[in-house]
Amino acid sequence: MDGFVILGLFVIFCAVLILPFTIKKIEENLEIFLFLCGVLALTLSGFANLPGEQTGWSIAVVIEALTSPLNIVSVAGIPMGIVQIVLVMGMLIYCLHDHLERAIKSVVEAYSLLLIVPLLIVIIGLVSSIISAILAALILVEIINALPLVKESKIEITVIACFAIGIGAGLTPLGEPLTTIVVSRLSGDPYHAGFRFLAGMLGIYIVTAVILLGILGLFALKRRQTDETTLQCVVEREEVSDIIIRAGKVYLFIMALIFLGEGFQPLIINYVVLIPPEALYWVNMISAVLDNATLAAAEISPALSLNQITSALMALLISGGMLIPGNIPNIIAATKTGITSREWARLGIPLGLVLLAVFFCILFVPSILGFA
Repeated sequence: MDGFVILGLFVIFCAVLILPFTIKKIEENLEIFLFLCGVLALTLSGFANLPGEQTGWSIAVVIEALTSPLNIVSVAGIPMGIVQIVLVMGMLIYCLHDHLERAIKSVVEAYSLLLIVPLLIVIIGLVSSIISAILAALILVEIINALPLVKESKIEITVIACFAIGIGAGLTPLGEPLTTIVVSRLSGDPYHAGFRFLAGMLGIYIVTAVILLGILGLFALKRRQTDETTLQCVVEREEVSDIIIRAGKVYLFIMALIFLGEGFQPLIINYVVLIPPEALYWVNMISAVLDNATLAAAEISPALSLNQITSALMALLISGGMLIPGNIPNIIAATKTGITSREWARLGIPLGLVLLAVFFCILFVPSILGFA
């Protein structure tokens, strides 16, 4: 039975990875497709026999899926989740439309896009660790949508900036659920992780990656620049119904990721966490389609060395930008801008692979060659 479960889960994983790029109807209804795959994976995992582990459907899983999108962080003592933030920010931007448009126009008139775009990527990437990746993504999309750029530039810069947000959020436990889980799990012996633990361990790598992404954004902009003079700085005012629908899609997306993460537990526990660190670094590319917080919860423990923790986290943070389901900022940006799975993957996959290769060389090659 366990072999049947593992095979079935692997088939579902392949479907999640491949079908959104090959079937247009699925691409257009990605939230519903992922939700159904999550329900199927969670149902199938209930037949797995994992000693000491409860898999499949439970009241706890259902409650988590229903409440997590609404209760992620506490702001001034008030529980706030992705859905509330998306709704509140959407309504705020709706109400402040004219002021926002004037502010962005004045910046574009005063400074070159060749300066604005790389600075936007770097600043929004690093600030995401304080204001949260969710809020950073919402701010990013409004600015990029307003800039006088051709569609292809907007797509490429959005993908690059979401990489920067997903990686930059790794500096503090405020950035995203992954970092909160990691600090919590390492808060005891021997690391006694606190607020500055991640910045001390990952700071040099994260800041370097975000700056590199800013430079890449500059090249992407220059490559797509045209002599067209009709492009204008325009902040579109959405309908209130569009804001509500987007929040609903985000809610369904997060539920789907929770079901997928819980449903794939037999695969993670039986195989993923047993892989050697060098190989696990590349296997963590599965966070491109799974919630990286789920993988971090399964992989990170006080028994690991700092090098092992660093490599696992960098792989998870980088891989999360490769596809839309890999990170919350991607989901928000794609939902808001209408970027398709295919359009995201066209840049996200090769960019993710290059970043993974660069940091693999930094993290592992010296020890492999006997220099560390």
